[in-house]
Amino acid sequence: MAETLDMSNVLNAARLPDQTVAWRCGKPIGYAEFLGRVRAWRVLLRRTFGKEFALFVDDSVEFAAALFGAWQARKTIYLPGDRLPGTCADLRKTVDGYLGDFAPEWEPKTPLPQDATGHTNDFDPLDPNFAGLVLYTSGSTGAVQAIPKRLSQMSAEVATLEIQFGAAIGAADVVTTVPHQHIYGLLFNVLWPLSAGRAVHTPSFSFFEELAAALPEHDFVLVSSPAHLKRLPENPAWTRAVERLRAVFSSGGPLPFDVVHETHRLLGRVAIEVYGSSETGGVAWRQQHTTRDEIWTPLPGVEWRVDTAEGVLEVRSPHLPDEEWLRMADRAMLMGNNRFLLKGRVDRIAKIEGKRISLSAIEGQLAGSPLVQDARVLIIEGRRQQIAAVIVPSDSGRRKLAEIGKLAFNRMLRNLLSPSVEPVGLPRIWRYLEVLPINAQGKTTHRELIALLDGKPSRPTWPIKRLLEKGAHSAAFDLIAPRDLFYFDGHFPDKPILAGVVQVDWVIALGRKCFDLPPVFRAIHALKFQRMIPPELPIKLELVHEPANSSLSFKITSQRGAHASGRILFGAANV
Repeated sequence: MAETLDMSNVLNAARLPDQTVAWRCGKPIGYAEFLGRVRAWRVLLRRTFGKEFALFVDDSVEFAAALFGAWQARKTIYLPGDRLPGTCADLRKTVDGYLGDFAPEWEPKTPLPQDATGHTNDFDPLDPNFAGLVLYTSGSTGAVQAIPKRLSQMSAEVATLEIQFGAAIGAADVVTTVPHQHIYGLLFNVLWPLSAGRAVHTPSFSFFEELAAALPEHDFVLVSSPAHLKRLPENPAWTRAVERLRAVFSSGGPLPFDVVHETHRLLGRVAIEVYGSSETGGVAWRQQHTTRDEIWTPLPGVEWRVDTAEGVLEVRSPHLPDEEWLRMADRAMLMGNNRFLLKGRVDRIAKIEGKRISLSAIEGQLAGSPLVQDARVLIIEGRRQQIAAVIVPSDSGRRKLAEIGKLAFNRMLRNLLSPSVEPVGLPRIWRYLEVLPINAQGKTTHRELIALLDGKPSRPTWPIKRLLEKGAHSAAFDLIAPRDLFYFDGHFPDKPILAGVVQVDWVIALGRKCFDLPPVFRAIHALKFQRMIPPELPIKLELVHEPANSSLSFKITSQRGAHASGRILFGAANV
């Protein structure tokens, strides 16, 4: 494979000082300004003791500057997928410090503006064999794994992407809805565009409503995920986007064909899906032009085979640390013409909204609680996947359950998981049993567990929502509780109303989507429910986040007046 791009040349590329490398909130950032930030991080880290540092920076351009500055200082960067207290505590066992946007308790370092001075070409060549990055993921056993990456591996990935997709997207800007703390976002939002000279738009867009209001005035590509594309709303702005949108990329899980069809209808592009993992990097791609286009084509330079005994996919490529075959966590079937069809996961690692969630790890944490005798966790499939937990409480757990009730008991177990499990991976469905069901062979199977949940109708549990505005510490939504909402059942038969506990649950969930809230719910102050909310009533939810107090204030109103308000307090685990 001929490498068309070399990531190590990013800092010494033949580019004009004012060439735009990024757009930050609509304002251009030139090449010279970016290099100045790289120098600032290099100066900081050359003065800082230690060789290994954790990095978390929300802004993709500043993140890139920190990354390349660290490599110039010969520091290895550890890239956690989140800033949860449990994650940060685990990192402390390995790293010498924290960089960027971590909470103050971890004493993160950032450079001073005066450290950005220097000459354009004063950067050292990067050693391709330097293991400059460590990614975190979950392995097939559910244990967290650290995955080191040499710079040569990442250069090979960048070259592969340019060979496969570069001609189709040309000089288009990159707009994204996914973070760069994982391999997909790191490559598509940072390393590939920087290497190819394409401008990146930062910060990323959490909601498509934000994107619609800030569409670029020139050609762009959209880097997204199934979790976001499933929520792609109708918007007149997409009519303008079709003229400039060169491609839509998606990774993190397969796209259901109805989502592919809807994306094509609204954006005028059939999404390019990229299949891979943190361990392997990119493996294959596809475009589902019809319902029969579920077959994957390997990326350039990627070899693959199927283990005939177990039907498990194995790959070999320049993206890997050596020339050995790597066994993946998916079963596959040979389809001819050097293409394959995926046949499901081998392990118990689920991908939910682009996040890898270890079901085994969740079960282990629940079973380790003195309140729990046994636990099983499973995925409930649907347009949006949910995790269900089936729990056998211990004797003390049964007493506590009877004392505080199911909702509070659910919250206790969720708080137990919050420091180390992504919010999308927290169970939303809970069942409490005397004993786990077993089959004739004395085993608890997935089928028996699913049977326990059959009594829950496949009906919406979320409102119809539209983002009205989003600021650094505030947000507003239009919401409608649909008439067939699951939570209206029995509350009340003749005159359904939206329960207060459901309203609060929606407030917290939307608050977590908009803001970086601490993991643990602490209390609610000044909670008021002034008016009932019936089905189909348009309501407005206003959120205000106060980071200094770890609080989220909310107000729900409609044309009828005020419905609810309050102030929710959050905190770190075990405080």
